Amino acid sequence: MRADRLIQALLLLQGRPQITAAELAAELEVSVPTARRDLEALAMSGVPIYPTRGRGGGWRLIGGARTDLTGLTQGEVTSLLIGLTQSDTASPERIAAMRKLVRAMPEPFRAGAQRVAAATVRDAPWGVTENDAAPPVVAELQRAIADDRRVQLEYRGAASIEVVPLMIGSRGVRWYLIAAPVVEGADVADESRVRTYRADRIEGSRVLSERGIAPAGFDRPRVWAEMVERVEGFRGAVRAVVRVEPWAVRALCDRFGVQAQLLDDPPDRDGRVRVEVQAHRVDALAEQLAGWTSAAEVVEPAEVRTALRELGERIAALYRGEAAESRERR
Repeated sequence: MRADRLIQALLLLQGRPQITAAELAAELEVSVPTARRDLEALAMSGVPIYPTRGRGGGWRLIGGARTDLTGLTQGEVTSLLIGLTQSDTASPERIAAMRKLVRAMPEPFRAGAQRVAAATVRDAPWGVTENDAAPPVVAELQRAIADDRRVQLEYRGAASIEVVPLMIGSRGVRWYLIAAPVVEGADVADESRVRTYRADRIEGSRVLSERGIAPAGFDRPRVWAEMVERVEGFRGAVRAVVRVEPWAVRALCDRFGVQAQLLDDPPDRDGRVRVEVQAHRVDALAEQLAGWTSAAEVVEPAEVRTALRELGERIAALYRGEAAESRERR
């Protein structure tokens, strides 16, 4: 709608010394003549903007005038962007909203917002994704990224550490921090000491006043892909072949994500489909498969079948004991 475009055009003018019709057209994804007409419409409606002609010309607000359409502070803008980046679905509307929000905000706000947007990843499944709530520490780490600050982490099983947060992202329901200490005597993170931390194992965090920035040319997509590949290796150390009822194949594959692979096409004579699934340990794989016994049977290896049987025996013993206690009380 044109009214939406005019508001976006005004926000862009507020955030820049000047803007050309061609630049506005690229931002709003419209033609140059349409962008020029929008700028003229703003001027005719009383907005104090004027064009400058010739090389280096464009449209600008008279005297640096500002119209605060939102009343948002820098902290509120960062919080809004954090909420958008933590959402589980990267819909076209949400992506467009983040892009427009970052581009339209005034210059002092924009750099931190761009860092948050670039350093936050919402990745593919690793199991179920019904619970979309990010741990509270995620927003705190994103604010540290926005402000170029170091953080003090209390990480389970390790001494307190001071790091520069470089990326924060999720894989399925699990959130990860990629961070590194600074180079000695500098504010820049040491790329040779980058580590991955699970957010659910961060027992405490504190944003510090000391500055901490990413190394020049830090390749976030490559670093994230390497982390995923490394964790995939841990998760896929144990494999099992499972015969699955046709109606449950898709659900089981969705549950295991990239750790599931179809082996049969078409199904066997019984209509079942063989699927290979993976996990990092035998007992973990057995626990994940225990809820699928009505729809899936483990064919191999014997270790997983044994682990499932032992798990079933422990469950049966537990509930036999509860049933006996209940009868005695009666």
